[in-house]
Amino acid sequence: GLGGDGNGNSRSQPRQGTDLNGRRGPTEPCEHTPPITSGPDKGTPVAVKIDREDTSPPLIKRLSLGKGSQRLRGHDNKGFQKIEAPRSPGAKDLHAYPWDKSSLKSMPVDLQQLEKLDAYALKVNVKNSVEELVKALLKQARTDLEKVRAIWMWICHHIEYDVVGYHNKSQLSSKPRDVLQMGKSICEGYAELFEHMCSLAGIQCKKLSGHAKGHGYKTGQTFTGDSDHAWNAVYLEGRWHLLDSTWGSGSVDDSFTTFTQRYNEFYFLTHPALFINNHFPDNSNWQLLKPTLTLKEFENNMLHNSNFYTLGMLAVHPDTPIIQTVNGKASVSVDCRPGTLFMFKLEGTDEHGLMTLKKNGMDLDIYPQTTGSHKLEIFAKPWASDDVYKCVVEYVVECESVDAAVRFPKELHQPVGPSWFSKRHGFLRQSHGEPVLHTNDGRCSLSFTLSKDISVLTSLHTDGSSLDEDMGRRHVLQTHSGNQVKLKVHLPHAGSFVLKIYSKKKSDPGNYDYIFNYLIRCLNTEVKWPAFPKSFVKWLQDYEILEPLSGLLPANRNVQFKLKMHGIAKVLVQAENIYPLTQKKGCWEGTCNTSGCREVYVMVHENANHSFYSQVLKYEVEAQ
Repeated sequence: GLGGDGNGNSRSQPRQGTDLNGRRGPTEPCEHTPPITSGPDKGTPVAVKIDREDTSPPLIKRLSLGKGSQRLRGHDNKGFQKIEAPRSPGAKDLHAYPWDKSSLKSMPVDLQQLEKLDAYALKVNVKNSVEELVKALLKQARTDLEKVRAIWMWICHHIEYDVVGYHNKSQLSSKPRDVLQMGKSICEGYAELFEHMCSLAGIQCKKLSGHAKGHGYKTGQTFTGDSDHAWNAVYLEGRWHLLDSTWGSGSVDDSFTTFTQRYNEFYFLTHPALFINNHFPDNSNWQLLKPTLTLKEFENNMLHNSNFYTLGMLAVHPDTPIIQTVNGKASVSVDCRPGTLFMFKLEGTDEHGLMTLKKNGMDLDIYPQTTGSHKLEIFAKPWASDDVYKCVVEYVVECESVDAAVRFPKELHQPVGPSWFSKRHGFLRQSHGEPVLHTNDGRCSLSFTLSKDISVLTSLHTDGSSLDEDMGRRHVLQTHSGNQVKLKVHLPHAGSFVLKIYSKKKSDPGNYDYIFNYLIRCLNTEVKWPAFPKSFVKWLQDYEILEPLSGLLPANRNVQFKLKMHGIAKVLVQAENIYPLTQKKGCWEGTCNTSGCREVYVMVHENANHSFYSQVLKYEVEAQ
């Protein structure tokens, strides 16, 4: 009986990444997504509250208690009435395969309506007999669904998986009364206790056995020999439904020495088209599917753990667990409900790929750096939560040849490019929707419409030491016009660069938050653009440099200046001598000579009555 969450495969779990939470401003180093910290269970278990979308309609039909079931009312019930033997599944029990993406459960369940019953069931503390326990649980349960729910909640929260007994089965009893006394068992004991408690409650229930992709499952493995797991079917509202209280109760670690009690809602009345993902019954009728799957199909099917479904994933492409690279590249995409953030790890790092967010999912291209087999994990979390990222998909990537030409800068943050995430942070229409910009002459321009009253900060990064933080900012020139922001980028040399974009509310005195980044590529080795001039605090966002754009001026030359500035009384250019600029049609224009100086400053006189000037721009002059 293999414990585990849905995938049963214990996997480490990354901490929440800083990449999308915008916690780091450019004053601190923008590190990569933090390392993954280990966590229990394969398919790391999680307490789940199913969204309303999954559980409509909200009202549970009041059940008329049919033949063979009897309502228990506290102590006046002397005994339990026998129920008829469970019937075999028929046509009306079957669900269509593949999953129709409608609901995670095989019948409507309003979890909010069950909260009081759940809380009651957890508090019931009867260990002397199974009969007394059932009587106590049913005091608050009216419908058959409520009876099954109370039993389910009690078992999932009061019976532990017996990791010691699993290794020494001769000492183990799976009889219901022994399981109750011990408070622990393996899957067999969970399923037998569940079956017995249901029959006492007048509910038809059957223990099922078969193969499970639980603890120790390896991608692509085959199943032979005896079944290795047990679970249950219950008869509610005229149909059979599936559940697994072992996996509902928690999970075990990699070494199978520690059980972690962590409730998992997913395995209660799971939709059969999802249950078949990791449960293959010995008797195929109990798949409750039309058509049924063969063992071969079960073995070949991609394993999706419960996180996959509870976090709103709908499909992955490719949907085979082992994928081959083509010319050194493999591509994966995920479809899901809107508002989901993703991260990935290829052999523990996200440096060798390019991930883009879509409204309903993500696309990922990866480029393994060595041949052979590589583990690819994809993690997800809802945008509006402080949850950690949880693993939703795992692939084995077989790489036959490495594409040595594809290298990503270390500073590149995943995901890359604009998306619904940057839109929610006020970057609306953008000139470039793609994550990668290619330039032949080493220059590119981008523009955005900003929705809110936000300030924008940008910086350019590349591997090696050619750009320090100050120069990284000076290779991007920002100009504003109304709610439009234009970015001009001049690359210092050929190569791969990261353009990072930060923002903050203008009214907010704090640091800028990282929002998103682009990858910029230039193959032309002739490219060698100088930085833009250095600007100071008095250079306002809606000022604009028309000329000279280069921050490096030629020596011993007359240089033409043209600057768009407003609300200024006077503008001077200070070189060896001082050159005043004159105002023409909203621009300040004039000429300065660069002889005899290494630096040139543009200064402004904000008020005609003031005697002091403020520096707004600084240019360097080439060596003589």
